[in-house]
Amino acid sequence: MKKNSKGLDGTSKYISLILRHHPEVIGITLDEHGWADAEQLIRGVQRTRTFDREMLKEIVRTDEKQRYSFSPDGTRIRANQGHSVPVDVELTVEEPPEYLYHGTGQKYVKSIDQTGLVPKGRLYVHLSKDVDTAVKVGSRHGQPVIYRVSSGRLKRDGHVFYRSVNGVWLVKAVPVEYLEKQ
Repeated sequence: MKKNSKGLDGTSKYISLILRHHPEVIGITLDEHGWADAEQLIRGVQRTRTFDREMLKEIVRTDEKQRYSFSPDGTRIRANQGHSVPVDVELTVEEPPEYLYHGTGQKYVKSIDQTGLVPKGRLYVHLSKDVDTAVKVGSRHGQPVIYRVSSGRLKRDGHVFYRSVNGVWLVKAVPVEYLEKQ
């Protein structure tokens, strides 16, 4: 995440943990679409650090990956994708481009080369529309390795693709035969 002037990086990561994986750590629940009451989230985060609505708005506004969305009335918030808890973030089926990309670290290559891309602890495999984004993602895991995904062929073979509101492409899995190391 790009650092912002208020130094909210750690708080943003904490909110990501809460809204994607463990809402129970602050005693809140997500509805079936991943929404949490914004005021409950704020009060929960305040248990461990200074936090208010303006800081939450700043995190949502400045997050370079656009991880979060407010409901139209601003009373609820959710992570746009990346959940390990079962929620339906109301994704729409979309036609992918012919190729998408997946960035990972060198330490995962052997597993991917054997089993393809699987969501592990998440609900979907995350794919990028361009190599530069995939390199950034892969760099978070050490030396980046980029896979080109034959997404058009995968779609034609019956796999369903979604695109989250922040532009991340999502699919349940990518078998090995649709992958090519770049």
